[in-house]
Amino acid sequence: MPNNPKLQPRPAVAKMAPYHPPSGDRGDKLRLDFNENTIGCSETVTQFLVEHLVENDLAVYPEYSAARRELAAFFRVADDDFAITNGTDEAIQVLINTYVDDDDDVLILKPAYAMYKFYAEVAGASVREIAYRPGTLAFPLAELLGAIRPETKAILISNPNNPTGTGVDHEGIIRILKRAPHAAVLIDEAYYEFSGVTALGMLKEYPNLFVSRTFSKVYGLAALRIGCLFTQASNVEWLQKAQSPYSVNSLAVLAARAAIRDTQFIERYVGEVLAARELLYVGLEKLNIPYIKSQGNFVLTQMGDRAIEIRDDLRTRGILVRDRSYEIAGCVRITVGTRDQMRHLLKELEDLWRKK
Repeated sequence: MPNNPKLQPRPAVAKMAPYHPPSGDRGDKLRLDFNENTIGCSETVTQFLVEHLVENDLAVYPEYSAARRELAAFFRVADDDFAITNGTDEAIQVLINTYVDDDDDVLILKPAYAMYKFYAEVAGASVREIAYRPGTLAFPLAELLGAIRPETKAILISNPNNPTGTGVDHEGIIRILKRAPHAAVLIDEAYYEFSGVTALGMLKEYPNLFVSRTFSKVYGLAALRIGCLFTQASNVEWLQKAQSPYSVNSLAVLAARAAIRDTQFIERYVGEVLAARELLYVGLEKLNIPYIKSQGNFVLTQMGDRAIEIRDDLRTRGILVRDRSYEIAGCVRITVGTRDQMRHLLKELEDLWRKK
């Protein structure tokens, strides 16, 4: 019998910690654990899909020309200044695949969205993490600027950051771009609609700037996986060489076209979330539960040694929240939905919290 050794992965993959996506059994619960839109997408989207999808559409590969025109007009960029991506995840992956090689220096923040480190490590990069400031979890601008090296190839930033909810302003972004003209600087704006801070207007001035947007949050299209990666057209040409030509499916493209047309839905939902966030602050203060003020549709709370207990007890009551104590001791992240949803959460949380 021939000796068949066990197949081994690349060393970079072998060294990685596994990433565990959301578990099942979430559909019948109040989902305050993954920062999704908590009411669903606009009815305009589902109507548009019904009206425009015919059987033959599913038999052909996706076409993006109409979506490119509409998305460019909506985001106020040129048609060739962005790539349509399979969510922000593919935007990160394509950027890394285009600009980062084995052992290249990549800077990310900690804690942050797990996919920055995930894709950098898959690429075999040398990843350095800059911690958010202890206590306040404020953006560590001076620390990040001091960590940039001439050999740094990529800097990946979520603004505002998940899970801290804190962010960096325009001046800070400009200082980073100027300090690292040799690096691809990604500003991930997944939560832009709740913060109002964007770097899109800087694209023409800074050739090392990349800005990502997603349709998974405020637009309520997380299941369809679609986003955009904006940068100068000369960069887009390189990105598209590293991107699969049909990575975004036709349903996602149709849905995104419809989603940007219903601006009233987005304005109403953002307004509701911002009001609900204030309501959540008040409720947490009444319970003496510390929290970090957020620029996103989520709030990071500090529940100490009861973090996992509270998460599990809320789940038994049909409410899902995200334990982040594996990154920041005692912290639980709560997605902000509607005011009624926050009242329901606070009612259950008060009952559990008082039972000390």
